[in-house]
Amino acid sequence: MIEILSHTRWPQARLTGALVANILYTLKSRCVPGTNLLEIDRWAKEMILEAGAESCYVDYAPSFGSGPFGHYICTGVNDAVLHGLPRDYRLVDGDLLSLDLAVVQGGVAADSAISFIVGESQSPQDVAMIETTQRALAAGIAAARPGAKIGDLSHAIGTVLSEAGYPINTDFGGHGIGSTMHQDPHIPNSGRPGRGYKLRTGLMLALEPWVMADTAELVTDPDGWTLRSVTGCRTAHSEHTVLITDDGAEILTLPTAH
Repeated sequence: MIEILSHTRWPQARLTGALVANILYTLKSRCVPGTNLLEIDRWAKEMILEAGAESCYVDYAPSFGSGPFGHYICTGVNDAVLHGLPRDYRLVDGDLLSLDLAVVQGGVAADSAISFIVGESQSPQDVAMIETTQRALAAGIAAARPGAKIGDLSHAIGTVLSEAGYPINTDFGGHGIGSTMHQDPHIPNSGRPGRGYKLRTGLMLALEPWVMADTAELVTDPDGWTLRSVTGCRTAHSEHTVLITDDGAEILTLPTAH
């Protein structure tokens, strides 16, 4: 299903997007060496419920996962890049942490992800990888406007990632979003321009470049959810939800409280 959001629902889309972003950046500010991933999940739950919103993850049970996710946020550490199931692990200085959050508020969903380094140890390679996903995300957003094709966005994202030397996996990528978290169209992180669905005003998209330092191959943890690099290399993930307007793509998942 491809859902087009009516103008009357745009204000709620902005509110949901800001909520997701504010929660993510609040969590980022609390993540220090010694923080437990289960604490992060608890904090996310508290903030979601306090806002009167609902998690998109707790009851989420797609074909690629193992039963309901059962948690409120995805927490990927180092080689875990997608769908990181929170577990009893305490962060250490230098860990590369990815947080991915999606909620529904007022009948509209928003989805965003950030990656950052915990503590004081800043690996130049990790910093460059995170920044590359952010630049790829910005390129995809810049290409998103009414009349553009999904392939234009994929091509813009993939060009940045490949020019930086990262292998690209297209099994998981961006997606449509609206009243539910995952909708058509699928937006791979590499593609040919001029191909695919034509963007329309009112379409909401979650764009999410993610990379692994030296491989495009994933392996699934025994938990049935967490996806890791097959080589054990570090990973990074950046994501925004955008709304296609007459003027281009409006980023919905920007923080207002930080």
